[in-house]
Amino acid sequence: MHIPDGALSPQTFGATYAVMVPIWVIAGRRVQRTLTARTAPLLAIGAAFSFLVMMFNVPIPFGSTGHAVGAVLIALLLGPWAAVLAVSVVLAVQAFLFGDGGILALGANCLTMAFIMPMVGYGAYWLVARRTTPGSRRSIFAAGLAGYVGLNVAALATAVFFGLQPLIAHAPEGRPLYFPYGLVPSIIAMSGEHLLVFGFVEAAVTAFAYGYVARTEPTLFARGGP
Repeated sequence: MHIPDGALSPQTFGATYAVMVPIWVIAGRRVQRTLTARTAPLLAIGAAFSFLVMMFNVPIPFGSTGHAVGAVLIALLLGPWAAVLAVSVVLAVQAFLFGDGGILALGANCLTMAFIMPMVGYGAYWLVARRTTPGSRRSIFAAGLAGYVGLNVAALATAVFFGLQPLIAHAPEGRPLYFPYGLVPSIIAMSGEHLLVFGFVEAAVTAFAYGYVARTEPTLFARGGP
């Protein structure tokens, strides 16, 4: 799901940075108020987990990749604002040190994977798992569903970024200057792969990890409620 440099117009990646800067500020303030000596190591572990699962990239058509992210799991453990910071750091390290995702496109990648995904997944979880205890069958199912929904909404947002480029930036004769495919092929390629394959991988990873932590340290989820 990483967007490389050269795929987005300056209007697009500039706008995504403008959106993400206040989000990072809010996330930093929220996490600073809630982070404790106990949860600080978990934030680092969550970021390491996200980094690990995102390294298994599978190329998909139209210039992006598919992979699990782990953002929803971090949101369920520490809250969605902590997930924003953890996944943003991971994406920055990948972009600057490994060339996985563009530096100019970092704002867009953070908007989809570090903000949209954990926020949507967190909301989906609490819609299904409300008034259940961590580790119950319903809560584990809700965690897997949250991972699936969060990843697919993030993939859809990525597809929209791609698909809008021919409309935003093109030569006088109509030739796209950046990403060349429109909304329909972009959405089909991105959403199709994630709905059918990568969403289920994300769901399995999230449900398994959630279930394990809920059995061993159920009190960790006490902070994750709405």
